[in-house]
Amino acid sequence: MFKSNRPQSVSATRLALALAVALLAGGCGLFRPSRKVSVPQPLTPLVGAEPERLIAEVNRLADVRSLHGRVDIQFLDTSFAECGIAEKYRTADGRLIVQRPGQIYLLIQAPLIGTKIAEMSSNGERFWAAVYQGDDKYRRFVTGTNRAVYERLDDNGQSPDCRQDGARREAAMQRATVSALSSLRPQHFTDALLVPPAAAEGSNLLYAVAETFEEEPDTRAGARKDARVVRGYYVMSELEPQGPNRARVLRRFWFDRVGAIRLARVQNYNERGQLVTDVLLSNPQMFGSGAGARRLPAQIELTRPQDRYSIRVAFQEPAGVEVDTPRDAEIFALQNTSNLPVVDLDAMKK
Repeated sequence: MFKSNRPQSVSATRLALALAVALLAGGCGLFRPSRKVSVPQPLTPLVGAEPERLIAEVNRLADVRSLHGRVDIQFLDTSFAECGIAEKYRTADGRLIVQRPGQIYLLIQAPLIGTKIAEMSSNGERFWAAVYQGDDKYRRFVTGTNRAVYERLDDNGQSPDCRQDGARREAAMQRATVSALSSLRPQHFTDALLVPPAAAEGSNLLYAVAETFEEEPDTRAGARKDARVVRGYYVMSELEPQGPNRARVLRRFWFDRVGAIRLARVQNYNERGQLVTDVLLSNPQMFGSGAGARRLPAQIELTRPQDRYSIRVAFQEPAGVEVDTPRDAEIFALQNTSNLPVVDLDAMKK
């Protein structure tokens, strides 16, 4: 009988079975677990919410009219972040008053001894900042307009040279630090501490919500130092229509969904879509006492990527903070009582 040399067809099922038998019999251990791998733990339960609930949470914080209390302040200069270097300053003691619309007074003092380091204020239109410590050339009284955009003082606009070492790098870092401090504006704090409302009446703004999951350090009590978790968030984008099929992102609100809905982060963007401010809100506590007590974030971390600095503000005694107590306008117009050299940024710009 004639026998064909052509290969006979084999069904897919028989082929898969043959491969499986060969792999298991080969002793290669391909399907045997070799070691246990630790993965970040997803935090539960996750709370669901409609956009109206998220907007209401923003406006709950926006309903606060003023705060007055003692704070701890820590400044982080990231001028040399490209070199993997960041300058973290010691925590200072502060007295803080913020009041809508856009008014703020901030006194920064050395811990324990109470020596004034800096003093800042804004009345919502203009700002003033007095630096009392450091070399003579760094002590000055800076004033300008809130809405104006200024170049960084003592900044040549060049990236840092990471190859420098020793005294040269130290001097360059000192110049960059002074420039970052000069870019510190009191009005940057107002929107971070008193969040502007969302979906104001009569506005044409749009809101879009999506969920996301972030891997982050485990900050729960008793957690291992290097432990990480996966936390679920809602991200709500605030959009301003810019014409047909176009819109501009104004802000992004991040809501922690674990156990309850909590506003945890607010990001602000400029006309070019650049991230201008990034504010982290954490450690919710009861502020004030009695019927007027509010549950608010006791720690606020403000990052200004374009100005290359971050600053962390933590209220020392939230229960002792005065909430919604109006202050006179004179408090928010700082006077140069120490006769420091005046730097008028508006005059320099002209």
